[in-house]
Formats: sequence, C-alpha cells, structure tokens
Amino acid sequence: MTLEHDPSALLHLTRKAPEAFAATPIPPDTTEEQLLALWLHGKSANTTRAYRSDVDAFRALIGKPLRATYLSDLQRYADTLEGSPASRARRILAIKSLLSFAARMGYTPFNVGAAVRAPKQDDRLAERILHEKQVFALLDAVEGSPRDHALIRLLYNGGLRVSECVTLLWRNLVDGVINVKGKGGKTRVVRLSRGTWEELAALRLPEAVGEDRVFPMSAWNAWDRVRRAARGAGIEMPVSPHFLRHSHGTHALRRGADLATVRETLGHASIATTGRYLHARPEKSSGDYLAV
Repeated sequence: MTLEHDPSALLHLTRKAPEAFAATPIPPDTTEEQLLALWLHGKSANTTRAYRSDVDAFRALIGKPLRATYLSDLQRYADTLEGSPASRARRILAIKSLLSFAARMGYTPFNVGAAVRAPKQDDRLAERILHEKQVFALLDAVEGSPRDHALIRLLYNGGLRVSECVTLLWRNLVDGVINVKGKGGKTRVVRLSRGTWEELAALRLPEAVGEDRVFPMSAWNAWDRVRRAARGAGIEMPVSPHFLRHSHGTHALRRGADLATVRETLGHASIATTGRYLHARPEKSSGDYLAV
C-alpha cells in the first residue's frame, strides 16, 4: 500500500519529518572548496593567505579529501613539519581549526583533529620588550625622517600592529583618535597622545584625500624601517614592529594603566593575553629577599 492510499501513514511520516530530516548548517552537496571558502570568510588577507598555504600543504601530503581524513593522516602531517615550535604550532592549529569547522558544519562525521596537540611554545615575550630608553633611542635614530619617526611613534603610542599601521587611511583620523581595523575585521578606537597626533597631522599633504593611506608602504617596508632604526640606535637584537606593541602594553601597565584599558587599546580578545605583560618583566622577585 502506498502513502497515497494510507493517510495515517503520511501523517505519521509528517510528524517524524523534523527529526528525520534535520536541517544542517550547509547543503549536503557542499564541495571541499566551498567549505574552505566558508571557513576563511571574514578573515584578513594575511590570515587567508597563510591558512590557504597550510591547507594546500596538508592536502598535498595526505592526497585525499578531507572527508576521508584519519587521525593518522594528521599525525603524519605533524611529524613532517620543520621549523620553530611556534611555526609548527601555527600550521597544526590551522588544520585543526579547519577540521573542527568541518565537523561543526556536518561536513565530516567527527573532528579527527581534536586528538592532536600543537607543540608547546616557549614564552619569549620578555625578550620582545624594549626598555623605554631603547624606544627613545629608536626615535632619535630617525629624527631626520619625519615619516619613519611618525611610524615608530604610532606603533608604540597606539600599540598598533604593523598591518594596522600601513592600512590606516586619513579618514580614520578624527579629533585625536584613530579608528583601527584589526584582526578579523574588528574595529577599535585608539586615542593618541597630542605629540603623536600632531606628527601624523603634519605628514598629510594638501592634496591628500580621505581614502589615501597615512603610510603608503607595505608591511615588509615598515618592518625594514624599524629594523634599520634599531641598528642606528645600536640595539643588537632584531627588533620588529611588534616589539613596540609589546613594549606599549608593558610600559602602560607599569605606569598605572588598568588591564581593561590596555586590552581595549591593543584589541586583545582576552584579558588573559593582556595580563601576560604583567609577568613578562616582573618588578619584584623573591630573590630580592635573599642574602646573595
């Protein structure tokens, strides 16, 4: 007997439909490339480029679709990685993120990456924090270059990432504050010191429009300018723009800024990230109380 001849059977099937045909976040015929596009949606250009490279390397190694990936495939991939613990951890975390997303979307039956741990990274934050005297030495080294001076001063005073600096537009500067577009497209408002604001304003040419960049250079070029300034200041370690961001957080907390304010200025997702600056360069040690 067909459903057409048995209304009660049809009614029973209709009642069961919500359970039998549960909706999924993505269509069942979603391709692997479409899944990748969904996973990368909204991420910054730099993050997208890095994640794409990591995923391509992983797929090339295992030589099969994500739906057919086993735990052993991910472990084999992890064993082939070379470089520093931070570099290897970033690559593994990228694949774990993709596999976790695939499982949440119902693309794969379960998350095979959940059982794999990324290499533990050494906390080297203390090595990436400049003393205040070194920050002033950096600025003194580029005194003859107004643009480099303003760049370094903004990196430090605003606590900006280098990518945030080089993508800053003139229209983002309003009455002593800057609207910063950070990671994941999130925006935040950062108030600058009067001196930093005046330096930036002095860089603007009369013909500049709102869509023009404040620092028309690549992130690599900005990085190189900071390194050259460090060499000119006699700083031996390889200083990067991020050193100035770390230094901002540490120095601000030492001078009495509260954690919440520093977190908002730097755009940290978690207060725990900001709290690392409290321990990177401790003011006290129990060794201070010993005889030697």
